[in-house]
Amino acid sequence: MKGAEGLQGSNQQMIWGGNNMFNKMKKLLSVGAVVASAAVLLTGCGGSQQAASSSGSAAQEISGKISASGSTALLPLLKPAQEAFQDKYEKVTVNVAGGGSFTGMNQVAEGSVQIGNSDVNLPDEYKDKGLVDHKVVVEPFVFIVDKANKVDNLTKQQVIDILTGKITSWKEVGGDDQPITLIHRAKSSGSRATIADVVLKGASFTDNAVIQDSNGAVRAAIASTPGSIGYVDAPYADDSVKVLKFDGVEYSPQNIIDGKYPIYGYGHMYTKGEPTGAVKAFIDYILSDEFQNTQVEKLGFIPVNKMPQK
Repeated sequence: MKGAEGLQGSNQQMIWGGNNMFNKMKKLLSVGAVVASAAVLLTGCGGSQQAASSSGSAAQEISGKISASGSTALLPLLKPAQEAFQDKYEKVTVNVAGGGSFTGMNQVAEGSVQIGNSDVNLPDEYKDKGLVDHKVVVEPFVFIVDKANKVDNLTKQQVIDILTGKITSWKEVGGDDQPITLIHRAKSSGSRATIADVVLKGASFTDNAVIQDSNGAVRAAIASTPGSIGYVDAPYADDSVKVLKFDGVEYSPQNIIDGKYPIYGYGHMYTKGEPTGAVKAFIDYILSDEFQNTQVEKLGFIPVNKMPQK
């Protein structure tokens, strides 16, 4: 009996020892799982930090100088874009100048600037220069007069007759008996080319006109010249001048989108070959949702993605 009791006690000790060892193994396995999970989490965090660091360093890698010239109609868009882009990429310097659309195309074709800004489609004489077209915005144009002018609306034919010199007095279109002074842009201007294409349809401008070298200069001259008329990119039309209706339709972005107001063109940024580096990043930024959907309309233009696809 004593032998049986001793055997029973020995068996109980073995069972207890086995349970104790099993519990220890469970604890070790649990600790191992926690350590493994922590390692995975730490690896994940490290990966995220590394990705973020890589993304940040990628932004920092964009550097250099960007030179652009051409359309003055695009300046109200490009100046704010320039400032925002330089804030985003501190190692980039962007220089944007005017001079007219054809000047911009000439200079980018010659390689003296990296971007040629223009209000016109690429003419045939530039199609062998290796230029790549980037449509970045819709540019609306309006006809403006001095604020004292009584005329509020001109038909398309009346505008044609004024621009070609057939109508020379405001009396002929419902205004005062006052001579009409046409103030507009030089032949190198994309704004002038847009008006010639959209409004004149092949007719020629009269030579009896005052020529200015920018949209801003046209606006300033019209504001201070009684009886004057001219055209400017819509963002330039401020309280110093009066905007005319065209064929009874008032200018608004929605009227352009709906096809009711016809005087507009596209803003182009031409590069010699496909852009790379900082130049590509600058054009991509202007075309991004970040800029197109938040800034373009505020600046008086129309996002390219809002126009009906033809």
